[in-house]
Amino acid sequence: MNQVLLATVSGIIVGALFSYFNFPIPAPPNLAGVMGVAGVYLGSLIIKYLI
Repeated sequence: MNQVLLATVSGIIVGALFSYFNFPIPAPPNLAGVMGVAGVYLGSLIIKYLI
């Protein structure tokens, strides 16, 4: 749980910095992109479970 909290806080800080300096946000801009990232993560979990 601590990792999730740290990742969330660091993501908020990085997102704020990118917005402040008017850089493009390094994240998918829509739900399909977010689901693609989630799919990659779930795929890695499935392979780790099977091996």
